[in-house]
Amino acid sequence: MRRNQLHIRNSCVVAGIILLLFSATGCDMDFTNPNAASEEQVLTTREGISAYAVGLQQYYATSAMWYIVLAPGVTSREVACARSFSWRILLEEGGAGLTTDNGEVLELWARLYHVVGMAEGLTENTPKVGLPSGTQSGILALANLFKAMSLGYIAQAWEQAPVKIEKYSKAEYKPRQEVFLESIRLLDEALQLINTTPPSSEFNSSILGSGFNLTNTIHAYRARFNLLAGRYQEALNAVNLVNLTAKSVFNYTDRSTNPIYNQVVINKYYAPLDNMGVPAAEAGDGRLAFFLKPANKLSVPKNYPIDDIKGFFDEITKQIPAYLPGEMRLIKAEAYVRLGNPAAAIDEINAIRTKTIAQDPFGIGASLPAYSGATTTSDLLTEIYRQRCAELYLTGMRWEDSRRFGRPGPSSASPERNRDFYPYPMQERNNNPHTPPDPEI
Repeated sequence: MRRNQLHIRNSCVVAGIILLLFSATGCDMDFTNPNAASEEQVLTTREGISAYAVGLQQYYATSAMWYIVLAPGVTSREVACARSFSWRILLEEGGAGLTTDNGEVLELWARLYHVVGMAEGLTENTPKVGLPSGTQSGILALANLFKAMSLGYIAQAWEQAPVKIEKYSKAEYKPRQEVFLESIRLLDEALQLINTTPPSSEFNSSILGSGFNLTNTIHAYRARFNLLAGRYQEALNAVNLVNLTAKSVFNYTDRSTNPIYNQVVINKYYAPLDNMGVPAAEAGDGRLAFFLKPANKLSVPKNYPIDDIKGFFDEITKQIPAYLPGEMRLIKAEAYVRLGNPAAAIDEINAIRTKTIAQDPFGIGASLPAYSGATTTSDLLTEIYRQRCAELYLTGMRWEDSRRFGRPGPSSASPERNRDFYPYPMQERNNNPHTPPDPEI
């Protein structure tokens, strides 16, 4: 069965899923659909499980992606608030003024945990409906992957977090290192699932998002989260399994639109800071022209110089990568440095610096000269950080990188981030007695 046939046949089920998704995140959807199925009904049938797996991917790519990219982008000074809304202004100011009732912080938390909850629903119910083994393994691996991705972003924004939704109001918090380790465990399990029972043609053609490379994406996120957890050899092992010539993307349509385009181009809530923000990209870096269109504009209310957006975000149906091949080479570079192999690290740095548009699957090319700086650990890590800032612009990664590389924080004279971690949302604190104290900044 082709994907469009599944969508037509399950239109009522999908309608119910979409209503559930919006109601969980406070979006303005004040109408009812008499054909909408409850979540419990959806998860008890083969067709419902398949449609729910499609809905999981769509929700992550649209509703969650918006906050994954833009909220940390403001905090890490990649983007500016372009219109005066109090929550966004406070997010941009950061520091102690960012309080627990901030709506932007709440939405990042709520939407990521909604993905976690959907993934757990699939994990619990998929084995019960009698799907063919290859379809079941594909859905279970997909659920693990999306839960792992969401938990990984949660661990980048908060010092501690629950790793499951069960008994959510009493969920125990884990230190962020343990959250990363749980993400890695989920990814390892996903890989084992599809290696043991390869996904079926039904799963690949009717459930998995078009252009989304499941195996490669699992390997890529295993590499990412092992790196963030300080497991450098494991990160190298994982990244060496990634096919660097392949793409994995989220697709968008006129009805399911690119969320960054919506917020930056249509609504004009955010805008990219000049030269990719702080730190600014190196002069002559070809990635500036890929991601930005120079504009003589200032943000509101801070009057920061801002540009127009390009890259993956200047068309309403433009694809957004699930990960970038360039990130994989920079993971290798960092792992090599931290494992005491600077020569190998420099090779990877130069592969990014000298990469042309034609050499990258997505057309991202710096076209810079080879690295000629000092080769101390500190200098190489600084260079890797700067390359990550440019190569991974607007991927939600710079905030984590800023902390990990020891860059100037919110208390410094020239900060590269305005918070170290977010406070826990007030709604979470009101409902969960295990919520930890908020960090000062």
